[in-house]
Amino acid sequence: MNSMDSQSQETTSMSGETAPDSGREDDVMFAQMMIPHHEQAVDMADMALDPDASSSVEVRELAVDIKATQDPEIETMRAWLDAWGAPQEPSGGMGHDSGMMSQGDMGALASAEGAEFDQMWLTMMIEHHEGAITMARDVQSTTEDEEVAALAAEIIAAQEAEIATMQALLEP
Repeated sequence: MNSMDSQSQETTSMSGETAPDSGREDDVMFAQMMIPHHEQAVDMADMALDPDASSSVEVRELAVDIKATQDPEIETMRAWLDAWGAPQEPSGGMGHDSGMMSQGDMGALASAEGAEFDQMWLTMMIEHHEGAITMARDVQSTTEDEEVAALAAEIIAAQEAEIATMQALLEP
């Protein structure tokens, strides 16, 4: 099923509200969970681009790449949710090893500088990316939507490559 078909695949609930068709719950949950996940990665990338934070050219280059990749993916997923008649926000919190950082983690990162920031940022972003890869693999196993499957594959490929780069940067 492609996203064009999905617009006609809506059902009406007893209250008269339009709801996404029942075969799309996993796709909806994927988009609803990946959007805030990507937004947090973009926030972390913005921190790395602060000249007072990162002292590593490589970390700043990764941050630029992450923003360039994930900002458009966020917009794509928002458009899907609109087309599917689904809310932008998930009904529950992040689950299954999503890799989301806590407010405390984000605060600690925001207050770090130089090499300490770079070490923290790389370690946290690896964990964050691993969570995104898990979510993308999960949706690949259930989706019937070619666009969702393609985005999941792109997320996996891009983030696995970035993890390899980040791991190399962490090595002494």
